[in-house]
Amino acid sequence: MQDKIAEFRARHSQLEQQIADPDLHKDHDRAIAVMKEHARLSDIVAVADEVDDLTRRIGDNRDLFESETDEEMRRLAETEIEDLERQLDASRRRLRVLLVPPDPLDEKNTIMEIRAGTGGEEAALFAADLYRMYNRYAETMGWKTEVIEANTTEIGGFKEITLSISGKQVYSRLKFESGVHRVQRVPTTESGGRIHTSAVTVAVLPEAEETDVEVKAEELRIDVFRSSGPGGQSVNTTDSAVRITHIPTGLVVSCQDEKSQHKNKAKALRVLKARLFEMEERKRQEEIAEHRRTMVGSGDRSERIRTYNFPQSRLTDHRINLTLYKLEQILAGQLQEVIDALQLQATEEVLKS
Repeated sequence: MQDKIAEFRARHSQLEQQIADPDLHKDHDRAIAVMKEHARLSDIVAVADEVDDLTRRIGDNRDLFESETDEEMRRLAETEIEDLERQLDASRRRLRVLLVPPDPLDEKNTIMEIRAGTGGEEAALFAADLYRMYNRYAETMGWKTEVIEANTTEIGGFKEITLSISGKQVYSRLKFESGVHRVQRVPTTESGGRIHTSAVTVAVLPEAEETDVEVKAEELRIDVFRSSGPGGQSVNTTDSAVRITHIPTGLVVSCQDEKSQHKNKAKALRVLKARLFEMEERKRQEEIAEHRRTMVGSGDRSERIRTYNFPQSRLTDHRINLTLYKLEQILAGQLQEVIDALQLQATEEVLKS
């Protein structure tokens, strides 16, 4: 690891010299690439410096502990060593994460699809709970969310809801949320107090940019229809809802969230492109990257990843055997501890491979 860090330090110095050269900024694309690489290496160098500093301070305190005869000073040195070792352990974990080559998709925005599965109305209500959880987590991260399409039930659940989430490293933090989320709780409509099990499917797709995927007009069939709300009631009297079919793959996307047909078409195209991009990316990874699979799962939306048990206030992530007894806080958007654990496990698997 020390040899690799030395290489990064040397490369970091080279990049700083390039950034100081006025000619670099004449080439916009190259300047952006250099700045991105410099930013990543700056994080690595900063944490490596932190590890070196903590290691030095631990050594100084051990020397003091061994040479000091005053018991109170020895106790202070011992306490300081314990505290510094905890900090050093955390810094080394952060450094290991930073040393993993970044996934080119990690900086992308996402399209998130949440769909009620088995469990009827109870599953739809839990889909709404998950939507609120991700929306609150996005708020804490300073991300922007936008509902693209929502199919609601009469008592406030979602049969399905699609939203876009944009900001810094959105896909990096949410990509392990894809899969089946199982809930165990007593529904409000259950008079006997029996626990029901329901399921919701979540898919997190990297949002495609214009250069990522090309969709030709002749490959699309676009239908317009009248929007309708819960229970079939009409939302408006114009044919503003849009359904887009991608003829080569058979993918179908519809959107009726906006009153404008033009806006609904634009939103539906964003979702379609994200799904096509995910299909291509999954195919590419399956062909060339068996070693990039991790223990936290492949992101397959049919894979059961997590259980939310309300009577025990328990969340269990089955991929990494993580159990937390703070379900209320997690559903309120305090998801970072879970996401950190997933990212760390993925990092460890990549480092092993």
